[in-house]
Amino acid sequence: MSDAQQDLERPKPQGLLRVWRAFGNSWKGFKGAYREEAAFRQELALAIVLFPAGLWLGDNGIERALLIGPVFIVLIVELLNSAIEATVDRIGLERHKLSGLAKDIGSAAVFTSFALLASVWVLVLLN
Repeated sequence: MSDAQQDLERPKPQGLLRVWRAFGNSWKGFKGAYREEAAFRQELALAIVLFPAGLWLGDNGIERALLIGPVFIVLIVELLNSAIEATVDRIGLERHKLSGLAKDIGSAAVFTSFALLASVWVLVLLN
């Protein structure tokens, strides 16, 4: 029996065990991104500054959510971009048009999330 067939027949954890294992996998992902991705470390440092600033500068709950929400989005998009890059690199390190395009699109997504962050902060703080 192949590994793929065994994976399909293996019972999947449910309930709290599934949640606990998912948390463990997420934690490994955070650690890996922090260890391997300089961009994630830089964006995390920015988030450490912007989270408290957003909570302090927002006049009410809605403004605070608007200020810190895009910071989370930047981190999320960077994690997804890093996953795309790791997958592309796993497939092959030779230059290929589609591999470059995938990486460029991921980079564009990160840039767009930063544009969202900047525009929300400007709009909220100039109000």
